[in-house]
Amino acid sequence: MRDFSPGRVFLIGAGPGDPELLTLKAVRLIQEADVVVHDRLVSDEIMALIPAGVRRIDVGKMAGHHKLPQTEINALLVELARDGQTVARLKGGDPLIFGRGSEEAAVLRAAGIPVEYVPGITAAQGAAASTGVPLTHRGLATGVRYVTGHRAKDARLDLDWASLASQDTTLVVYMGVANIAEIAFQLMRHGMAASMPVLAVASATTRREQRILSTLGSVAADMAAVAPDVPVLFVIGRVVALYDEIVLADALACEGAGMAAYA
Repeated sequence: MRDFSPGRVFLIGAGPGDPELLTLKAVRLIQEADVVVHDRLVSDEIMALIPAGVRRIDVGKMAGHHKLPQTEINALLVELARDGQTVARLKGGDPLIFGRGSEEAAVLRAAGIPVEYVPGITAAQGAAASTGVPLTHRGLATGVRYVTGHRAKDARLDLDWASLASQDTTLVVYMGVANIAEIAFQLMRHGMAASMPVLAVASATTRREQRILSTLGSVAADMAAVAPDVPVLFVIGRVVALYDEIVLADALACEGAGMAAYA
């Protein structure tokens, strides 16, 4: 029996893709909802958790192609809730980090619809965990900043480049594939070294994960050559220099475990 009233919307973070990284609350609400309204980047593995027969509405967006504009998504959520349905609004990552969750919540509250956030692991945390590259590390990064590398309607990126080009901060760029050449150029123009290491992680935490290790001066060319599937996250900073030794340590640990098992 459900423990919440009908006519509510839950803005749920689906995390970076691995279903085991969902919160218990997220799983419960996904399985108890009357309808699931989901983004394009919610993984197939997470979508498989939705019970058979539950209505699913795909409102996913791609660059230059939106199945529903944001205003229509807002109106859809209001309509479903007013019909007395419990809505799981499923978003990749966390609904409050580049997920437009607060915009949808504002519309729902204005319409008198009860709304609740359910946090998720954002892509930066997922990528850090799967690759082993920390977002902060003593002596390498005293802070971390998340920025979006995309603007609505392909508007010019108007980021504070001078502050983002800090050597002591890890910079994480979401949705930056199309503009990575411009991002790298502006960071170098404002003082960041071309040799600054960059780790691009596609489909972090899933079986489809890809990693491209590069530098600020080479990342645009490397991305053009590899053309990984989206979503892609860029981790820029001195912490990325740890990646090689992390991979080596993991490989040695696996080799040692295999030898022990064989013995």
